[in-house]
Amino acid sequence: MQVSMKLLAMLAGVLIVAACTKEKQASEDTEALRYSPRVYTVNYPLAYFAERIAGESVKVVFPVPPDVDPAFWSPDAEAIADYQQADLVLLNGAGYAGWLQRATLSQSRLIDTSSALADQLIPLDDTITHSHGPGGDHSHQGMAFTSWLDMKFAAGQARAVFDALVRLRPENEPNYRERWHELQQDLGELDTRLKVVAERIGDQPLVFSHPVFQYLARAYKLSGRSVHWEPHETPDNDQWRELFKLLSAHNAAWMIWENEPLRDTVSQLEGMGIESLVFRPCGNRPAEGNFVSVMLDNVMALERAFPVSAL
Repeated sequence: MQVSMKLLAMLAGVLIVAACTKEKQASEDTEALRYSPRVYTVNYPLAYFAERIAGESVKVVFPVPPDVDPAFWSPDAEAIADYQQADLVLLNGAGYAGWLQRATLSQSRLIDTSSALADQLIPLDDTITHSHGPGGDHSHQGMAFTSWLDMKFAAGQARAVFDALVRLRPENEPNYRERWHELQQDLGELDTRLKVVAERIGDQPLVFSHPVFQYLARAYKLSGRSVHWEPHETPDNDQWRELFKLLSAHNAAWMIWENEPLRDTVSQLEGMGIESLVFRPCGNRPAEGNFVSVMLDNVMALERAFPVSAL
């Protein structure tokens, strides 16, 4: 009887351990299901692509303040630490986000969404230093980086995002693929409308207020030349002289801005026979809408400026 009691005690102990182990495993499985990988991005277009494709299966984080150009943002130590702890970091490529050169991030978690399109990047002819709002003085040099203004290039970057997300969460591949196809369709429709309106524009000279429209100009065969004006700043005498010199060889009737310019500047341009049009690159998260809706607004602004009746 004593032996039987001992056996029962041992058996009970084994059952208790097994039950505890099973409960712990179930808890760990539940926690794993509850955990959402963190995907950090360096600009809003990549955040939008990731959000469209992954839905709520990952946590997409784009931490750049709304009043800062993400290309020239300088994150503090806490923000860099957050990037270091991310499961995935989506990069734009083309030298975008210069702070990456000064930070130590795990190479295995970095995804350069332009790497497969490297032969399509546009080198800059010179270096220009000027200000971007609260970020102070910055320079444009090396490669042009607003690549997503070419909708086909943007679609290539979206494909890179899709591939990276599938590697991160392979069990979600069917859902990701469906959402990626929907995003590709949206980008394709924008591309088609831009090509149609670009045909109406033809070789009419345009002035870009800022050197950020290189990919737009190349993709849609726009005859544009850039000055270096900020929409929220009044151009100084040197900038006006620069424009007059440009117009002597490039007689443009339209200036395309990256944001709403000052009314006084618009009036002065109108006095010279130059109309203003806003085409927002949308590098940062918009106050309203999303990447596709902002690009659609941009397309419609071009369509209004260059209607079919103008042919």
